[in-house]
Amino acid sequence: MIGMLQFVSVFVAVVLGLLIVYANNFLINRRKKEFGIYMTLGMSKRQISKIILLETIFVGIISLIIGLIIGIFASQFMSILVAKLFEADMSEFHFVFSKDACIKTCIYFAVMYLAVMIFNTMTISRYKLINLLNATKKNEKVKMKNPFLAVLVFIFGSSILGIAYWKVTGDLSSINTAEKILPPILMGIVGTVLIFWSLSGFIITVVQKMKNVYFKSTNMFVLRQINNKINTMVVSMSVICLMLFMTISILSSSLALRNTMQRELVEMTPVDLNLYKTANLPETYNKYGIQHTTTETQREDSKHPIKETLINNKLDMNLLKDITEIEVYATNDLTWETFFGNSFNETKEKFPGLAYGTAEEIVKISDYNKMAKLYGIKEYTLDEDEYIVICDFDSMKELRNKVLSKGNYSLKIAGQEYKSKYNECQEGFITMSTSHTNTGIILVPDNCPLTEEMKEMYLLSANYNAKTEEEKQEIEKIFADNENSSNFAKSLNDNGIEIDGFTKISLIEASVGIATIVTFIAIYLGIIFLIASSAILALKQLTESSDNKQRYTILRKIGCDEKMINKALFRQIGIFFGIPLILAIIHSIFGIQFAIKIMSGLASKDDLLPSIIVTVIIIGIIYGAYFIATYLGGKNIIKEE
Repeated sequence: MIGMLQFVSVFVAVVLGLLIVYANNFLINRRKKEFGIYMTLGMSKRQISKIILLETIFVGIISLIIGLIIGIFASQFMSILVAKLFEADMSEFHFVFSKDACIKTCIYFAVMYLAVMIFNTMTISRYKLINLLNATKKNEKVKMKNPFLAVLVFIFGSSILGIAYWKVTGDLSSINTAEKILPPILMGIVGTVLIFWSLSGFIITVVQKMKNVYFKSTNMFVLRQINNKINTMVVSMSVICLMLFMTISILSSSLALRNTMQRELVEMTPVDLNLYKTANLPETYNKYGIQHTTTETQREDSKHPIKETLINNKLDMNLLKDITEIEVYATNDLTWETFFGNSFNETKEKFPGLAYGTAEEIVKISDYNKMAKLYGIKEYTLDEDEYIVICDFDSMKELRNKVLSKGNYSLKIAGQEYKSKYNECQEGFITMSTSHTNTGIILVPDNCPLTEEMKEMYLLSANYNAKTEEEKQEIEKIFADNENSSNFAKSLNDNGIEIDGFTKISLIEASVGIATIVTFIAIYLGIIFLIASSAILALKQLTESSDNKQRYTILRKIGCDEKMINKALFRQIGIFFGIPLILAIIHSIFGIQFAIKIMSGLASKDDLLPSIIVTVIIIGIIYGAYFIATYLGGKNIIKEE
């Protein structure tokens, strides 16, 4: 997580650096008349640059000191928040000061302010005295786009976005490699820019047709102001919209991922231990792409169940309870390709990356029910000519259900024909995992003529015979601690016997680690993007309020009272903040669907609504705070002196 945050922090520093330069540009523009007076009094541009340089250094040092003090204490709060979020043990928590983080913050901050200093020097060097003195009198011209062209571009931009939305939802199966996601992304960016380019002309054309709305109160004034802002901020508004889209999508998807992983972790780790070993080892076999030569001892052991191997290798069986062991079969005559049958070519065309040569796992119904009883999940029954497909991995279940939906779908297993009892896959699993990853197990009647040669592996599940967490941790070391190998582990190693498996404790630790990394970085990036977007909008709006102060004075002269003027300002800022957010929400509706589909098996749609509610609350607080602050600041700027 620390390694990932180092890279993410550099990216965030660049974003914040651009924001500071953007904010500084607005602040410098506010002081044009002041600089003009300095030059009139005989001060050179070099001396003005020196003043700004000293001011920037002074403000930067104060900001850095205050920021570090707040950051040190805020980081402790963030640590507690994240720990609570993932139900971590807080008994060892203590106040921490990170020297490395402090040094990096100072370096990043110094680089940002160096860029600001360079930018200020370049800006001052381009100023002319006459422009500086008349800066407060100049006002941006209201530029009008051709209404007909604006409507056409709006329709074209909307069409491009529609195609991009369809690509990442309706035509998702065509995006089967990483590079194929680039066209929809580019289409989304281009469509967003075109929408904002055409929006001012499109809106004014539509509203002007609605005479009762256009000529009501100060609507004409507000509409013209909004039109001008969007005209001059096409790229900025597009970037803000895309950053808000990323904020909504990242926060919603990552929180849904966390919720799903925590919920499924409880469901998918019902016992303390899973052990499995390969049955019927040949003289040579491949494992992880490496050719292995087996010894006579290994080949002989592979014929015996795991429980027998544990006893023979000096494991104290009193350490375990609820021991349940089953046999899993496989045959090359029944693979994924065989299962899909007539649908194979169509399935392979849509999903060419699947390992269709994989042999299906076959388990006898009585063995499965023994494991299901231990796990506390649903048990099943079968007639002599029936089979059931157990599958809980969403994307594979969807593919299998298309085949099974035909009804009484037949398979040839161990030389005999069996028909499907159900027209869809049933829920279930035999091995623990951090999420629903079972791609398919075929349950057959006990009288199915499966042979010893078809036996693929033995699977043993058990609980630790312990009353306290400390006792469980001691037993855990026998199966998971490689540094302090037990007599059992040494015996297995001496005989070259390989028994793989999972423990509940290790799965939970791994899952919490992944969820923590993803969620923490998502919250980190999401809030940074949200603050940057809000700050840019606020700065631009405050600048516009200052630039257009004379227009509000004219409103007063033609009879508008302060209530009407404040209402016009409120609507103006509300629309300005609302437009990029509305389009970002529309983007997010499809973006979140795409993210959840890509994270199939990790994040569930059922956990999406609570995540969206939390995201709405976060955005409402931060975005809303900037909106209110901008309105109050703008109202103060245009207030009659």
